[in-house]
Amino acid sequence: MSSQDIHPPAEVPAVGADSPFRPGRIARDEAPQFVLPLVVRIEKAGPPARTDALQTAARAVLVLLSDDRAHGEGEWAAAVRDWQDARIRKVVRRARGAEWRKAQTLPGITVHGDVSEVRVYPPVPLDGWPKELAKLQVSGTDLDDPEPAGPPTPGVPVLWLNPELEMSAGKAMAQAGHAAQLAWWELTGPERTAWRDCGFRLEVRTAPREGWPELSGSGLPVVRDAGFTEIAPGSATVVADHPALRARL
Repeated sequence: MSSQDIHPPAEVPAVGADSPFRPGRIARDEAPQFVLPLVVRIEKAGPPARTDALQTAARAVLVLLSDDRAHGEGEWAAAVRDWQDARIRKVVRRARGAEWRKAQTLPGITVHGDVSEVRVYPPVPLDGWPKELAKLQVSGTDLDDPEPAGPPTPGVPVLWLNPELEMSAGKAMAQAGHAAQLAWWELTGPERTAWRDCGFRLEVRTAPREGWPELSGSGLPVVRDAGFTEIAPGSATVVADHPALRARL
């Protein structure tokens, strides 16, 4: 996978020797570090459901990656290339009320779920967040589902969370975004178009404990966390189970 190409060949494993998600220090660690900001709207009176927020965050990453502004000579393309030349970091912050309205004024894309709203922005330097976003809190994104999520819909891509790990909603949102990005990198052009045309429909579920070892060793894309926050370096956090990728196993 070329570190400067956001569309690497589908046959190149997403978690290979040059993957940004591979544990250990590599050349990517020496490059200037960028981060993809995501802001989730969490109002006191009506916080979103956890699963819907995770799904919306993952879709937001895909929406940005597929946006014309992130390609070629687009206004976000250089920032996206710089971000992908380093480790692929994502940070989720929360906003409500006036904070959310200010966050909406910055260049980015707001993606809507069933009950959640997530705004994604072009990558920024790790220490160069816009002031409107820098003041937002990272902690406190603890969300719940009013009812357990049901079984996944047949034929719909599923991002399977590791049942052995406990992650805050913000951390899990970032990990779901990583998994969606890994799946995107491995898809062919027509497969990406088909996914985009259906609004990047996907579902997030916690994998059954007894099925996780087989799932994580199946050859589907696996996110391995760099260990910057919450969990140990190298932990497998999410498996991206896209029907097109499963068909090639």
